[in-house]
Amino acid sequence: MPVELFEQKPSDALPIHLVAKGGLENAGLAADVLAWANANGFAGEAGKVLAIPGADGRLAGALFGIGNGDSGLAFGALARNLPEGNWHFQGAPAQPELATLGASLGGYVFTRYGKKPGRALGLELPAGVDMARLHRIVDAVFLVRDLVNTPTNDMGPSALEAAVRKLAGVHGADVKVTLGDDLLTHNFPMIHAVGRASDDAPRLIDLSWGPQDAPKVTLVGKGVCFDTGGLDIKPASSMLLMKKDMGGAANVLGLASMIMAARLNVRLRVLIPAVENAISANAFRPGDVLQSRKGISVEIGNTDAEGRLVLADALALADDEQPQMLIDMATLTGAARVALGPDLPPFYTDDEALAADLAAASVTVEDPIWRMPLWKPYDSKLSSKIADMNNVTTDGFAGSITAALFLKRFVEKTPGWAHFDIFAWNPSDRPHGPTGGEAQAIRALEKVISARFG
Repeated sequence: MPVELFEQKPSDALPIHLVAKGGLENAGLAADVLAWANANGFAGEAGKVLAIPGADGRLAGALFGIGNGDSGLAFGALARNLPEGNWHFQGAPAQPELATLGASLGGYVFTRYGKKPGRALGLELPAGVDMARLHRIVDAVFLVRDLVNTPTNDMGPSALEAAVRKLAGVHGADVKVTLGDDLLTHNFPMIHAVGRASDDAPRLIDLSWGPQDAPKVTLVGKGVCFDTGGLDIKPASSMLLMKKDMGGAANVLGLASMIMAARLNVRLRVLIPAVENAISANAFRPGDVLQSRKGISVEIGNTDAEGRLVLADALALADDEQPQMLIDMATLTGAARVALGPDLPPFYTDDEALAADLAAASVTVEDPIWRMPLWKPYDSKLSSKIADMNNVTTDGFAGSITAALFLKRFVEKTPGWAHFDIFAWNPSDRPHGPTGGEAQAIRALEKVISARFG
């Protein structure tokens, strides 16, 4: 990782003095350092860094503003603003694990296409922080970011399959793939319909890991590697970020990576319908009626609502096993962003205990999520005059809720199901992550899964 962590303080490590907003006088600083801070207008604002010169002109340390101290991930600003070298906290952060995680995540740089790595930084691990756990989390988040940031010419369905196989190889997992027309043979008709127009064949990627008799945890991720909108084509401005439409797949792979690296006692299954929603003579059309794996017929009201179609076939397969926990993640609707913005993914579940655990975990690990209702009266909005249901509503209201209700029809046997409608993207730089692909909800999910099955 760009920020190297040390369990023992390097001999050349310089101190980082933590200063709350308006708290200079109470920060225990030497008189000359206090004078330097005042002369430079440093007042402990969150994320602000001020280098401290020594009497010999060399660097002697740094001041770091923690603001009101309500965010550990705000320590990500250290990775971008500290001078290069080795550092240690002079006084423990209030949330040492989150502070170190924030600093580590803030050092991420996507270098695949030639961008230079960030500054070389080392940081002493605060007492009580689990180095192995921290590495698992950072590796998972960086995996998600790398996958989402990679453009579709290098991250189509076949490349996404290769990424799954690479992760499986690290942890000794098994991978099976149902490819192209075999999707029809094995009864995944909607995955095939959505992806058949692409030169890169559609596929269902199926990873399994762990003891056969362990509790079953199944993760399903939307792997739409690019979404033109199909024949209901998107405007050019709406296609610019569509490389991230496989963000659900990327996030479940990040979560799977944490689960496998921690060797949790679960039978893990990861299902990724990997497709490109392209346009050609054999593209599926508005008005078509598709059969699904579950036997539910679906009228296509809009080809740009394709993610729920591929997820439905994968969820029906997952539901057959009745796992103890079934999670799906997808960059599914713009409506979720209108309702809650890019940083707060909604989730849907009828499992009250799971909802409570997720809500509590999200606060503890600073991985924000917000429960939204599976409002049953809206289910009728998905009606069709010629099929069992439509893939969209006609009035455009409650788009994220009705998308979740669509998926719920394909999960009947598994009570412990939750759907996450994520954005998987930072639209602007944040202390712990630059503009670009982002992991969302997986740290909260990992905490819940570890508590239940660890």
